Amino acid sequence: MENTLYQQELLEHYRYPRNQGVLENAQATAQSNNPSCGDSITIQICSDGERLTNICFQGKGCVISQAAASLLTELSKEKTLRVLASLTKDDMLALIGIPLGPTRLRCALLSLEALHKALFLIKADIQESSDVR
Repeated sequence: MENTLYQQELLEHYRYPRNQGVLENAQATAQSNNPSCGDSITIQICSDGERLTNICFQGKGCVISQAAASLLTELSKEKTLRVLASLTKDDMLALIGIPLGPTRLRCALLSLEALHKALFLIKADIQESSDVR
């Protein structure tokens, strides 16, 4: 029964994705792809230096990759950059809530990988700004 609820939630996020679109004035943009199936996720973020202030995604691919991106963007809003940088594969799998085989695992982790890349870019930008001062 629990898997059925998670499957329904995934379908809901796939059909009606949250935070999907283009983020004007994004401070960082990062993309991750799954070459084996063609899925792609691009994450755009803004922060105040401490917390994420806005996040959007664009993507194409299967239910798992697109729903995972929607779920992750919902989870990420207003979180600290440090908390988001510490999110793991296991955290992402818990968020998705259903068992995944190896072929779908990569799809499930695309958005987390893109988020971590974007956070790295934000951190580098913050570091560069503080070095200039």
